[in-house]
Amino acid sequence: MVRIFITLLFIISLLFSGAYADYVLKPSKRKTTRIDHMPKGVVADMKRIPQDPAFYARQIKPWSKAKQKRADEQFNRKYFKPWTLKKLDIPLQDFGWEVRFVTKNEIFTLDRKRIPESTYKRWIKNANYEAKDSKRYRAITTERTNVHALPTSAAFYLDPRKPGEGFPFNYNQNSALHMNVPLYVSHFSHDGKWAFVRASYAFGWVKVRDIAFVDDKFIRKFKNGKYAMTIKDNLRLYNEKGREVSFVKLGTLFPIAKDGKRYLAAARSATGQALIKKVQVRTKGIIAKKPLPFTSRNVAKIAKEFYNEPYGWGGGYGCRDCSATTRDFLGIFGIFLRRNSSKQAQDGQSVFIKGLPKQAKKKRIIREAEPFRSLLYVPGHIVLYLGEYKGEPIIMHTYWGIRKNDGTKLITGRTIITTTEPGKERKDVKEKSKLINTLKTIVKF
Repeated sequence: MVRIFITLLFIISLLFSGAYADYVLKPSKRKTTRIDHMPKGVVADMKRIPQDPAFYARQIKPWSKAKQKRADEQFNRKYFKPWTLKKLDIPLQDFGWEVRFVTKNEIFTLDRKRIPESTYKRWIKNANYEAKDSKRYRAITTERTNVHALPTSAAFYLDPRKPGEGFPFNYNQNSALHMNVPLYVSHFSHDGKWAFVRASYAFGWVKVRDIAFVDDKFIRKFKNGKYAMTIKDNLRLYNEKGREVSFVKLGTLFPIAKDGKRYLAAARSATGQALIKKVQVRTKGIIAKKPLPFTSRNVAKIAKEFYNEPYGWGGGYGCRDCSATTRDFLGIFGIFLRRNSSKQAQDGQSVFIKGLPKQAKKKRIIREAEPFRSLLYVPGHIVLYLGEYKGEPIIMHTYWGIRKNDGTKLITGRTIITTTEPGKERKDVKEKSKLINTLKTIVKF
């Protein structure tokens, strides 16, 4: 009896001290997968220019606290917008792109076998599009989850024999959502395993088991106006039994608990309803109140977390593609970006540089772009501007590869720091396809 009494006193003391938590957030590593064994081409830029973001961070320009606060408030409005929707608001030109894609193109498995019409028609039938917007539920992700183009776990590719196709370009991998992301649920697949959702920055099919349904009470507690974001990549969240709850990437949002010491996470009950769990963080430097001050030290620290990460199309394999890198980098500073490069190019103030001669374009970039706070956009790719080095604009980007004269690519396959002419020392690089010659806009925030 004495032992039980002491145990109860200990539990009560934990509860009142604020030390008790349902979950614990810890440093971890991303599991090694096939993506880690892809080619990693090297160009002269990687050896000739400084590769530490801290070198360029000294060039940042002041960003007033008032402007950053306004940006962060806008971020929060957009992040939670799915919970305010009365109907699905995906533009008609975007909705159904996946059906058009699989019906107009020959699609293949990774081992180059053509996927028959009967297979993709079965996927489309399972999508149950006649039930579009019939549910109008509010929900939230309870773990990091992939967003698929169609309600199937099957991967599909364009002809893997063609340059730039095949692994890792699985067109069913539309995006990836962090945990704690608010959702609007349009409807469910016929088999009941998938939900068609609209998040703040992406839409598509997610597994029902990875989300939970919210009510007004949950929203009031979760949407509390005080938020933090993870500032260290590749963390893991564990429950009280030590079991993994979710893989957690840099840029994941957690509301701050009332005690100011713990954080809130969404969990799924046995009936699919959302529950709030308290999260304890025992390791310093892995999460911070949002927005993080825009200082040289902070931008360098955050940028370094992305450096050398393998290229992950659509957030696949626990990695990022070009737009996921820019979105997660700027998010911690209170700047909201959508899913893909074309949408991100519209999220800020555009300065058009298309058509300028090479040297004039470089000078314009250096003059107009804000280090660590501006993007450079070419259709299909987007990069973070870091600053200037010896008269050259320097960028950090998650880059699949550099186009060569024969149509193939020198695969870099990771997040790299280069000039706007990576590979310029090589005779086999296609001049017209160099980034500097294709860059269309500077996107300023």
